[in-house]
Amino acid sequence: MYERKLPVEIECGLHLFMEVLNGKWKIKLLWCIHSGIQRPGELQRKIAKASRRLLDSQLSQLVEHGILIKTTFDEKPSRVEYTLTPLGESLIPVIESTARWGEAHREVLEPLVTKEQSAG
Repeated sequence: MYERKLPVEIECGLHLFMEVLNGKWKIKLLWCIHSGIQRPGELQRKIAKASRRLLDSQLSQLVEHGILIKTTFDEKPSRVEYTLTPLGESLIPVIESTARWGEAHREVLEPLVTKEQSAG
């Protein structure tokens, strides 16, 4: 199992927030689940750039942090669905606010991000 080389910094709320949501696809996963996409296959199709293994790992981390609930149905074939916990639901206004900030500053930020992508 993976062991961190550096200790986790959680001395303030911002560090704690970043530790829980650190991961390229976590916020997108939360938004998709909030929007009604609950099954792993559907999430994979919606976030096609991410590998299934990476998405499964990030979903598991969100479950461990109490942000999501994973429900496994006793069916053949087996079926899994993810839903937001109340703690996860409390992140939705934060995500919406962040999206509004991005849209409000798109003119300035988009050329910079595009420039970084083409240089890398």
